[in-house]
Amino acid sequence: MQHPRPLGRHEHGQNFLTDPTVPAALAAVVAGWEPRPLLELGAGDGALTAALSRLPADRPRPLTAVELDPYRVARLRERFGDTVRIRRGDLVWEPLDRPVDVVSNVPFGLTTPLLRRLLGASHWAHALLLLQWEVARKRAAVGGTTALTARWWPWYEFRLLDRVPARAFRPVPSVDAGVLEIVRRDTPLVTGAPTPYQRLVDTVFTGRGRGVVDVVGRRYGRVTAARWAASSGIGRRALPRDLGPAQWADLAARVTRACR
Repeated sequence: MQHPRPLGRHEHGQNFLTDPTVPAALAAVVAGWEPRPLLELGAGDGALTAALSRLPADRPRPLTAVELDPYRVARLRERFGDTVRIRRGDLVWEPLDRPVDVVSNVPFGLTTPLLRRLLGASHWAHALLLLQWEVARKRAAVGGTTALTARWWPWYEFRLLDRVPARAFRPVPSVDAGVLEIVRRDTPLVTGAPTPYQRLVDTVFTGRGRGVVDVVGRRYGRVTAARWAASSGIGRRALPRDLGPAQWADLAARVTRACR
């Protein structure tokens, strides 16, 4: 059978897994989750697809693999037959409107749009993503958090699980990758819609002041800032990047009460 010519890495930004231990390790993480339908975004040549398709049959997880390249879609359908549902689609625009767990070897150039889309969707429970190492570290707040992570912390936990060397991919990228697990919290740390809380995070990260307590004091009042710092154990020299999820949630609650 003739298939369209593959588009390749330059068109799709993909780095394909060639070290079989990596897909096996990712599948082992998924095996520890409660069984739900699996959605693999950006299946590529199917290395991760194959590992996921071999998960124990006594805990069934129907697997759908999405791939943009029509050549690889055809190859994947030949390889997996009826055992995996293969669908052609763009991983950034894939509907996330049903309960699933998400797994992806993310094309590095699509990391930010995919993360924003995932975090804004409400139905999935777990996501296991293979990202650039530094991006995975930032999202997991290793060495300090970023505004993007802080904006979503009340609803998700971010866990850095492993580092994957660049040599595990072909073509070999210029940087290592990291395994990031994102877990939706059973009970959010902040009640209500995300928008007011996320505006608070953006305000604090971009506000002027000598440390986060000063920033909060200038914007939300010195009394609120002092009481928040005392209850959450925040020093005067702390920066927004130094805060943890519980400290952000405490700030949100105090600002909400002060504005009533």
